[in-house]
Amino acid sequence: MKKDGDTVTQYAFGHADAGSYNSWFFQGVIWAFEGAYSDDDFNIKIAEEPGVEAGNFWRSSVEDGWAIPVEDSVADFGNGFLATIMASTGSMGGIRENATFEWGTAFIPEMYTFGCCTGGSGLSILAMAEDAKKEAAYRYLEYASSPEITAFWSQATGYMPVRKSAIESAEMQAFFDENPNARTAVEQLPKTQPQDPARIYIPNGNDIIGGGIEQITVNLLDAADAFGEIVPTLEEEAQPVIEDLAEIEG
Repeated sequence: MKKDGDTVTQYAFGHADAGSYNSWFFQGVIWAFEGAYSDDDFNIKIAEEPGVEAGNFWRSSVEDGWAIPVEDSVADFGNGFLATIMASTGSMGGIRENATFEWGTAFIPEMYTFGCCTGGSGLSILAMAEDAKKEAAYRYLEYASSPEITAFWSQATGYMPVRKSAIESAEMQAFFDENPNARTAVEQLPKTQPQDPARIYIPNGNDIIGGGIEQITVNLLDAADAFGEIVPTLEEEAQPVIEDLAEIEG
């Protein structure tokens, strides 16, 4: 924290908003408090005691004055308004290029246990596509995920390489030696896990959960109330998915 008189010129931490995937960042936090958004059967867990405790920890960070909700945490980190942030590894390329100060990366902090989820956008081929388009798509995926191209992409953006062979290559190892901040996420990866179904499979799950988190960090609503309000919406939105799965599974 830094102050100029009564004005805070640098906060210790900044909370992303719903549009910046705050529910993705909070996924690891709720796990660290031994909670969850949902289980694999779409039973909504976010308003249970561990989730409420995690949410009220987030609220206390703002109430106690060391954290603040922001619209662009990466930009605010870059201009020195925030001392620490949770961000995508894909932000590192820009930070590395633009930062005028020394900075570093670290594992997500641990509470009762460790919590960090995987993320990123995947590449896929539609099952209903024409065979010619599938072949063309496959050729592109083969190129984009080749060791050479994924290494180039990783170094330019900050995202992790998508192939172990690229990570283990002499080129990437040399890059890690010169840019140790890029190595952190690769070393943390074995401790991560896939996100809860409530966020990634329920339609608008990200926005619904994110809105609840904003009620906590922006409006300082008690987490029991904020999360309690979104549980019925998540349950309602989950029903078509549950019905589709039941039909598929017979």
